[in-house]
Amino acid sequence: MKKTILLLTLSIFVSGCSIYRINSEEVTSNYYPSKKPEQVQVLEETSDSYEIVGFVTINSERNQNFEEIVEKIKKEAAVLGGDAIINITTNATGTWKKLPAQKFVGNAYVRANYSATVIVFK
Repeated sequence: MKKTILLLTLSIFVSGCSIYRINSEEVTSNYYPSKKPEQVQVLEETSDSYEIVGFVTINSERNQNFEEIVEKIKKEAAVLGGDAIINITTNATGTWKKLPAQKFVGNAYVRANYSATVIVFK
């Protein structure tokens, strides 16, 4: 009986967890020291001169809070030494996009990719 209760409790605890997969790609040969995530700006676009440091992609459940996703992107951008992130995009992933009845399964996308470009101002 104790094992059943423990297994049930563990199942409930684990089912509440969110799984994130964070990938970053550094595309510059220049070194930029890491920063604090609070120092990384979130911009739609900029007219200032900049260099692209890399790209960050987060794969998560589609129903995650967007602000939480942006904070995770900022943390990864800070590790790359970025001053800001721009071009935040999202799309659904997996086989759901390949199904022919898109109007019917349109809201069935379970996972989504969130991507951003990491830049450093010159």
